[in-house]
Amino acid sequence: LKSKKSSTDMNLEVKICGLDRAESVDAAVKHGAAYTGFVFYPPSPRNLTPEDAAALIARVPENVKRVGLFVDPTDAEIEAVLNNSQLDLIQLHGAETTARVQEIKQLASLPAMKVIKLTSEANLAKIANYYDSADCLLFDAKPPADMVNALPGGNALAFDWSLLRDVNISLPWMLAGGLTPENLNEAVTTSGATAVDVSSGVEDTPGFKNLNKIIEFLAAAKMN
Repeated sequence: LKSKKSSTDMNLEVKICGLDRAESVDAAVKHGAAYTGFVFYPPSPRNLTPEDAAALIARVPENVKRVGLFVDPTDAEIEAVLNNSQLDLIQLHGAETTARVQEIKQLASLPAMKVIKLTSEANLAKIANYYDSADCLLFDAKPPADMVNALPGGNALAFDWSLLRDVNISLPWMLAGGLTPENLNEAVTTSGATAVDVSSGVEDTPGFKNLNKIIEFLAAAKMN
């Protein structure tokens, strides 16, 4: 992860999130994903039990990062996953405070990526709050209050990518929210992202990954 894209940077780093089948894990790894994401949040259609996740995470080679996504988790929920699997990064997608991020990092002995949800320039003020606790950030779209069955992420919603264009962000970060093979170039060019996270954009229905879309997304990333 890098903080900002420059003309000398090579291809985008991609995280394929919400993996829940062996074949989708294998497709992500084979075609160049730098990160694989596994969801531990029961309301999500992409949720995994610690036991089910273990077999999938074991398929990921050492050179690809294994990320566990949690939403305001308890210590016990994190420990249950770590007792079954080796993760490289904890992704926190809820309302975790800076103090809680620190606690989770200490508990897991792992770096943490804090998700910040954006709708307007006013939300950018939250970024600096996490400089001393998070190791990296992920920017996602905040679902509208009237959205039915909205999830913390993976809602196929994009935000105004230009919000990030001229912002000096001291931590490495990823861009997420409504990304697809078709809009990836515009999203990266507009935001300056060096790494992206996709879930719903490579699915047929929420929670069911399309292998061809995974391949297409990773191919599009190699063009950036």
